[in-house]
Amino acid sequence: MTENLQENDNQNLLNNNEFSNIRRRDLLPIWIKIFCWFFMFFGILAILCLILGLFGIKPELAFYGFETNEAFSLIGILIITIGIIKGITAYSLWFEKDYAIKLAKIDSYIGIVLCGISMLVLPFFADEFNIKLRLELALLIPFLMKMNKIEIEWNRK
Repeated sequence: MTENLQENDNQNLLNNNEFSNIRRRDLLPIWIKIFCWFFMFFGILAILCLILGLFGIKPELAFYGFETNEAFSLIGILIITIGIIKGITAYSLWFEKDYAIKLAKIDSYIGIVLCGISMLVLPFFADEFNIKLRLELALLIPFLMKMNKIEIEWNRK
């Protein structure tokens, strides 16, 4: 009887050790891993656009339905800030930082709100009233759901 209990305890320890050997990155599905690389590159481009704007070069900036070619306009700073936040979020997820899930959730909430604004508010200020469905929501919402799902396991590691 005691041997069975001891064997069960040993098996539980082995299972816990096996589980602890899994990297945080392994909790991410392949589509999020691909987007991590994409948005790390996007973050670098956002910084580059900021630098180009300092030299008077007007880069074409667009994200979440916001568009401009002025790096130092309100929309330009917004787009560049989004790019930098997305780059930092992607970096923190890829390199398994403790704060990565919280940052990813904040990033997705910001994205959902900005998509909502670009879909439902900006058309009222445009020359022609035209509501456009933002396809980014098709990725932001599952991304947020996945971050909520893996958050507890991420924080255990």
